[in-house]
Amino acid sequence: MQYWLVKSEPFEYSYDQLVKDGSTVWDGIRNYQARNNLRLMKKGDLVLYYHSREGLEVVGIAKVSKEHYPDETAEKGDWSVVELKPYKRIENPVSLKTIKANSKLQEIHLVRNGRLSVMSLKEKEYDEILRMGE
Repeated sequence: MQYWLVKSEPFEYSYDQLVKDGSTVWDGIRNYQARNNLRLMKKGDLVLYYHSREGLEVVGIAKVSKEHYPDETAEKGDWSVVELKPYKRIENPVSLKTIKANSKLQEIHLVRNGRLSVMSLKEKEYDEILRMGE
């Protein structure tokens, strides 16, 4: 199993909306590194759901329910999507400020490259963020 973090503006598509919908196609990614990360996701992988621009916090966990396939919203280029379904809400959302203050999380892309919208996490980083949200 692998671990991931995806970012979404809550006014565009919040974790609450994912819960309401039951699943979603994670489309519209137009960054090569993020696209490559989508292509590495496997069914059953766990994904932290981060609200960007508003909230700036990890609010929930999703699961990859369908592995990558071509993004039909792309007018040109070789882009991919995955499908995600809600798994569990984080009891106490974990803020970016708190993540940045944690010495165990200084190497994650959320801290080092905040613009990346789909990023991998090591299991120990994923577990640390979950621990912080208990």
